[in-house]
Amino acid sequence: MEIIPTKKIVNRDGIKAVKNGQKMNEFSHIPNLKKPSWLRVRAEFNPNFHKVKNQVNEKRLNTVCEEAHCPNISECWSAGTATFMLMGSVCTRACKFCSVDTGNPKGWLDNDEPMNTARAVQTMGLKYVVLTSVNRDDLPDGGAQHFANTVKLIKEFNPKTAVEALTPDFKGLKSSINTLVNCGLEVFAQNIETVERLTHQVRDIRAGYQQTLDVLAESKKINPNVLTKTSIIVGLGETDSEIEETMDDLIKHNVDILTIGQYLRPTHCGITLGAFWLQQLDFWAVGGYPPSTAVDDSG
Repeated sequence: MEIIPTKKIVNRDGIKAVKNGQKMNEFSHIPNLKKPSWLRVRAEFNPNFHKVKNQVNEKRLNTVCEEAHCPNISECWSAGTATFMLMGSVCTRACKFCSVDTGNPKGWLDNDEPMNTARAVQTMGLKYVVLTSVNRDDLPDGGAQHFANTVKLIKEFNPKTAVEALTPDFKGLKSSINTLVNCGLEVFAQNIETVERLTHQVRDIRAGYQQTLDVLAESKKINPNVLTKTSIIVGLGETDSEIEETMDDLIKHNVDILTIGQYLRPTHCGITLGAFWLQQLDFWAVGGYPPSTAVDDSG
């Protein structure tokens, strides 16, 4: 198997980064597991796909669909939607499941991005838009104000559009959480990603299982009218009981929505896949676990 070497780049904004977020590591020599048939789909590239791509390119926007090498990009873009990734394409963290470039933007922001994003949402006619972002530990507020400015402009030009914000943890900074949760969005999301035991093996060392729980609880405390949401990736070596324990923790911290998705290794430098979880995903999706949190099978 060909090993992908560590590649350093300078992106279009002049920021130095490690391509795909991970340097060569102990996982790099381990081959990928073959995808089962239920995970294989035929890519389609209809006119909607090209319309979305043109909007992204013309307005110099970033999407997590591209930067994270999402295998569902053709399906989503062909349906006329995308997840916009704010504050550039370089993350200050390096989670082992992720392929977003890693580096230090040193305070750089595209001040035109909020308006360009709002205009793209308007042109695409989106009724529901998901915004996410890279972590920006180089900014005092983690980028919360920039994120909030984008939401406000989307609402100004698209008053009937619902906005979901999948945010960084802002290092738990309450002022940043307050800025975002009170900017007019409908859903505040921060991903817990995995079970507590695997957190430091899977996520950047600056992230934390309890920190994510606290951020979600604080957002609900500040504005109870905004839905809270999180996601778990399965297939990393977790057990059923650990997933259920995580669900219990989310309920205790007043999280409204949980999505569960199958992990797919984005590059040879990403953490290795432990298993494919079709039966467990189906079990939870049909109500095999009955807490009040809404569970969505995203596999």
